[in-house]
Amino acid sequence: MTRTTLRSLVADQVTRLTAAGLAPGGTVALRLPPSLGYVSTLLAAWQLGGQVCLLDHRLTEHEVAAALDRLTPQVLVEADRHPASGLRGFSEIEPVAVPLPGGQPARSPHVLVQLSSGSTGPSKVIARTAADLLRELACYRALSGFPQAGERTVLLSSVVHVLGLVGGLLHGLHSGVRLTVPERMTAAGLLAAIAEDDLPTTVIGVPFHAELLAGVRAPRPLPQLTRIIVAGELTRPGVAAAIGERYGVPLGTMYGMTELGVIATDLTGTLYPGTRPVPGLELRTEGGELHIRRADSPYLGLTDPSRWSDGWLHTRDAAELDRATGLLTVLGRRDSQVSIGGLKVDLTEVEHTLTALPEVREAVVVFDSGAVAAYLVPADGAEVEQIRAGLEHRLAGYKRPRRLSLLPALPRTATGKLLRDPAGLRAAALAER
Repeated sequence: MTRTTLRSLVADQVTRLTAAGLAPGGTVALRLPPSLGYVSTLLAAWQLGGQVCLLDHRLTEHEVAAALDRLTPQVLVEADRHPASGLRGFSEIEPVAVPLPGGQPARSPHVLVQLSSGSTGPSKVIARTAADLLRELACYRALSGFPQAGERTVLLSSVVHVLGLVGGLLHGLHSGVRLTVPERMTAAGLLAAIAEDDLPTTVIGVPFHAELLAGVRAPRPLPQLTRIIVAGELTRPGVAAAIGERYGVPLGTMYGMTELGVIATDLTGTLYPGTRPVPGLELRTEGGELHIRRADSPYLGLTDPSRWSDGWLHTRDAAELDRATGLLTVLGRRDSQVSIGGLKVDLTEVEHTLTALPEVREAVVVFDSGAVAAYLVPADGAEVEQIRAGLEHRLAGYKRPRRLSLLPALPRTATGKLLRDPAGLRAAALAER
């Protein structure tokens, strides 16, 4: 796809959106799978001066209806057909724009509205301005080790969410980085996408993708692969070493939020568990929680003082900030630290200990109904008693999960993050009984 062809597609979508009633200051919701139709419609809506609300195409009809009630867009754009397979990296669809009765024009100057992943509970409505997006693009352009002009990105992160949208799609258009989306999101599909071009190639995804690649060997050398970068959640122990052994490249990590985009990085894989904050952000820790200076609340609707107050965004992430080196170490969700019988337990520590066991492939640990509960995928042939025995040698009794639920696969959000909502995890475990 060349820029000339893309501009032609954008012009076609401008005509369709205008016919559906979108005008400057109007609102439009996109519910489209990754596709040229999605890209051209997004750019067309912005060209028209619209406020764009992004909905993941994998949401259920019930979730979409609830989101539309909250967002009240004037136009909804959906695909003319459902994607052929959930494993496809991109789809061949035609966008269909439909006016929505009762839709409201934009009530703020924001150009982008997104829903948070909902991995720990109900989604938040997050809004960003054009200036904020341009600030983040400037960060990516200045970021040493991130793909730049003359290089290539193999993008595995969803373009509906912040890393794939800004760090992948928009950065590629802005900086002249060639963008490749694998035809199929399987291990073989990812390796094929890396191998199909000789340009220096960076893979960008979530820890799940790194684990997928760490578990296979490429059928032939991949000298063009320079780095794999993951973001979205903490990477379990051993994955970086496995990537280095398999491919001879570093596993870089990024920390960010939908509210701000990229916040800190370790693209060389040498600072683990630390990351270096990007220039221009003022950070502090208070009570072990990371706060980031932001003049205005990024949330639409009533401002929740537990998330933003007095010019500071409360990330709800536990973190340590080393004033001597400037490094930021994210320890996990602040709400992952719970009290058991008056003793503090860090659920992130318990989770990392579980995933380090050879009998465990992946795990999620939550605090549910006054107890620590673990949901995990066992390695082939592993039994629950083996896992319990392994924990006995590694964790004090008060830290060990009271319940161990074995699942064939852990439930994930639409963005690929592990679900951490206790009710959703309980439902998944009940469905397997």
